[in-house]
Amino acid sequence: MSAVIPNDTVLSATGLVMRFGGITATNNVTLNLRRGARHALIGPNGAGKTTLINLLTGVLTPTEGRIVLEGEDITRLAPHKRVARGMVRTFQINQLFDSMTPLETLALVVSQHTGIGGQWWRPLGSSKAVAERAGQLLEHFRLADVAQQQTRHLAYGKRRLLEIAIALACEPRVLLLDEPVAGVPAGEREELLETVAALPADVSVLLIEHDMDLVFSFADRMTVLVNGTLLTEGDPDTIANDPKVKEVYLGHGEAAHV
Repeated sequence: MSAVIPNDTVLSATGLVMRFGGITATNNVTLNLRRGARHALIGPNGAGKTTLINLLTGVLTPTEGRIVLEGEDITRLAPHKRVARGMVRTFQINQLFDSMTPLETLALVVSQHTGIGGQWWRPLGSSKAVAERAGQLLEHFRLADVAQQQTRHLAYGKRRLLEIAIALACEPRVLLLDEPVAGVPAGEREELLETVAALPADVSVLLIEHDMDLVFSFADRMTVLVNGTLLTEGDPDTIANDPKVKEVYLGHGEAAHV
């Protein structure tokens, strides 16, 4: 019998299994991301978080299970087609064009998303809509002051902000944030944390993160993975007081709040 998906669910993963030879990296994981959610996926190193995200985004095809995005089965859909349907991901490691400026980068992404495609290189003034949208993103993500700098010269925190701005330029309905503050120096974190907190309310966000300060300030629901298996799920208070979660994190130094 198929699992019943709640009506307000925008992304549903049911019974996901991922085997690599004799190793089971993801073991019967079910996760429902509700519309407008701020949902965190946590777990110690090796818990299977990255494998799960790779399954959701199409980098990997599950051995078993089903993934549904807004009522459509996307289990075997190519990654770029998932982006076109509104699911966008950021990565732990920056994947940016170092020789381009933030303005050029965002103009390129906006142009591609709006169908202008290969015309992105024309002067920005030739497309008022592209220029306006790129400008809005630069302002919203606090990049206006570095808009004309080559990306290679940006502070690491600004590079992370640009990566999230690129994701938002694709107008996602589901945004997967993969460790957005990883590697960001302490002095650059506040700007990034504030920007993540101010993401559009109509975008459903799944956050993968080790930083428990960010997780507990951001999430309204949390899923805990351990050894590729769903340990528990609930609101932040429930997770913080769950003895199973405390036991898992004891000694890992990753969950001061748990």
